[in-house]
Amino acid sequence: MSTKHPRGLYLLFFTEMWERFGYYLIIGIMLLYMVGGVDGGGLGIPKGLANDYYGTYIALVYLTPFLGGLLADRVFGYRRTIVFGGVLMSAGYFFMAAPGVTSFFIGMGLVIFGNGFFKPNISTLLGNLYNKPEYVPLKDRGYNIFYMGINLGAFICNFVAAWLRNSYGWGYAFAAAGVGMLIGLVVFLSGSRTIAEADRLKPAKPEDIPLSRIAMTIFVPALLFAALGYFAGGIFGVEALLGSKSNDVFLFACIPVVYFYLSTYFRASAEDKRSIGSLLYIFGVVIVFWAIFHQNGNVLTSWAEEDTDRSLTPAVERVATAMRAVQEVHPPAPGEAPDAYLGNLPQAQWPTAEAPLRLVSTEIFQSLNPFFVVLFSLVVILPLWSFLGKRGREPSTPAKIALGLFITGLSTLVMIMAVHASGNGLHKVSAWWLIGSYGVITLGELCLSPMGLSLVSKISPPRLTALMMGGWFLSTSIGNKLSGVLGHLGSDSPDRSLVFWINFSGAMVSAFLLFLAVKRVRAVVLEKTGHL
Repeated sequence: MSTKHPRGLYLLFFTEMWERFGYYLIIGIMLLYMVGGVDGGGLGIPKGLANDYYGTYIALVYLTPFLGGLLADRVFGYRRTIVFGGVLMSAGYFFMAAPGVTSFFIGMGLVIFGNGFFKPNISTLLGNLYNKPEYVPLKDRGYNIFYMGINLGAFICNFVAAWLRNSYGWGYAFAAAGVGMLIGLVVFLSGSRTIAEADRLKPAKPEDIPLSRIAMTIFVPALLFAALGYFAGGIFGVEALLGSKSNDVFLFACIPVVYFYLSTYFRASAEDKRSIGSLLYIFGVVIVFWAIFHQNGNVLTSWAEEDTDRSLTPAVERVATAMRAVQEVHPPAPGEAPDAYLGNLPQAQWPTAEAPLRLVSTEIFQSLNPFFVVLFSLVVILPLWSFLGKRGREPSTPAKIALGLFITGLSTLVMIMAVHASGNGLHKVSAWWLIGSYGVITLGELCLSPMGLSLVSKISPPRLTALMMGGWFLSTSIGNKLSGVLGHLGSDSPDRSLVFWINFSGAMVSAFLLFLAVKRVRAVVLEKTGHL
C-alpha cells in the first residue's frame, strides 16, 4: 500500500479551493443583499421571500449536477465539462455584481448551470485517482484533505466580502467571486495533464437508459411537473401547497429525477443492484443533514445579524479593522426604519450621529464553519482516523456518516439553548452560542460530507460514478430547498426555537435509520473494494 497520495489530489485541492471561495462568498452575503435596503444598494426583498429565493438557489445549484454528471459520463469527459462549468460560473458572478434585480437573477441562473457541470465531475476525478489498488485504502483520507481545500476557500472569502462591501459596495464583493473562479480555472488548466488518466469515458451497458430516452422521460416531464407545481395551489384553492410557488415548482420538478434514479435501480443487473440500492438509501436519509447544514446562509445568518451581540472587544476590533470587516450602524433618520441590529437592543444603547455602532460584519460568522473544518481536520479527524486505522478499528464509511448525522442533531440543541438564553429574541446573546453551534455541526459535517463523496466513489458501478455523484448532489439539493422552507417558516413563527426543534428531531430519526443500515452497506463496501 502506498503511503503517498496521488499528485492530482493537490491540483484538484487548489482548483476546488478557489471555486468554493467564490461560491461561499455569495452564500455569505446573498440573504443580506436581498433583504438590504435599496438606499444601501440592496434589493429590498421581504425576508420570507428572500428565504425562498435563497433556498431555491442553493437547491438548483445542487440539482443540475444530475445533468452535468450524466453528460460527463456519457459524452464530454470530466475535464472539458469542468472547464465549461467554471466559465459559466465566473460569468454568473460578474452578472450578479451588476446592480439590479434582473442581472442578479441572470447571474444566479448561470451559476446554477455552471455548478452542475463543475461540481460532480471534480469529485469524480478525485475518486478515479484513488481507484488504483495502492491508493484505495487512502481514499477516505484523500477526500478529507480535498475537503480542507474547499474550506480554506470558504474561510478566506468572507473576510474579502466584508472588506469589499464595507469599503466599496456590494458589486465589488460579487465580482470577487468571479475572479476567484477564474483563478481556479487557471490552476486546473495548468496541471490538467496530471489527471488525464482519471478522465476516461466508460461505455454504457445495455441496461443503461439511452440519453435520448432520458431527455424524454426526465427533462421534459420535469418541466411539465414544474408547471404543475406552479398551478397546484390554485387547484386546491390556496396560493401554494408548500409555503410558496417556488417551493411547489422545485419539489414537483424533482419527482421525475427521483423516478429516474429509482428506475436505474430496478433496471440494474443483480451485480449493480446492491451498490445502487445502498447509495439511494443513504441519499434519502442525508437530505435531513443538508436541510440543517445549509441554514448557515439564512437562519444562522439572520441570528448573527439580529440576535448576536456583535460589538467589538479590543482584540477583535484590531483584527476586524485590519481586515476592514467592521460594519457601522448609524442612527435612523426621521421616518426611516432602524437597522435590523437595533430591533432588540435597548434604545439607550442605540448609536448617535457622533458615535455610530461599530460591529463585526455579519458574514464573518460564515467563516466559523470552514475555520473549524480545517482545524478539526488537522488536529482531530485525520489523526483520529489514522490512529484507529493502524489498529484496525477505524469506523467504516457508512458508520462515519451515521455518526455525523447524530452529532449534527446535537448542534441544534446549542441553538435551542441560545433561543432560551435570549428570552425568545427579546435581547441579544453572546456570540459564543453561535460559535459553539458551528463547532459541533462541523464535527458532524467532517464525519458525513467527505465520507459521502468517498462512499459514492467506492461502490458506484464505474460507468455510473458521475451519475451517482449527481444523486448525492440531488439529495443535497432537496435538503437545501428544505433549508429555505424552514427559514421561511422560522421568519413567520413567534417561537424562534421552532426550526431548531424540527432540526433536532429530523437529525435523530435520520441517524437512527442510518445506523440500522450500516452493516448492510459495510458489506457492499467490502465486496467492492476489499477495504472498509
